[in-house]
Amino acid sequence: QRIRPMVMEDGGDIHFRSWNPVSGVVTVQLSGSCVGCPSSLVTLKHGVEQMLKHYIPEVNSVEEMPDDSDKDDRAMSWKTMD
Repeated sequence: QRIRPMVMEDGGDIHFRSWNPVSGVVTVQLSGSCVGCPSSLVTLKHGVEQMLKHYIPEVNSVEEMPDDSDKDDRAMSWKTMD
């Protein structure tokens, strides 16, 4: 409800891929204008990661899944985290 609209404002999108409760790592996949954007790492670490850490203390890190590693899978929305 908070993260995805922020990313979509600039023509990109973000999709939840996995959560590892042991390591505290959230894996996401960026798409749209985020792919190849030089600012995407800043958005990921200083925007998405910081917001998730604020609302979910168990999150230690947010990592990006490469765009081509999940070609056939349909994107899961952030609603799955609700």
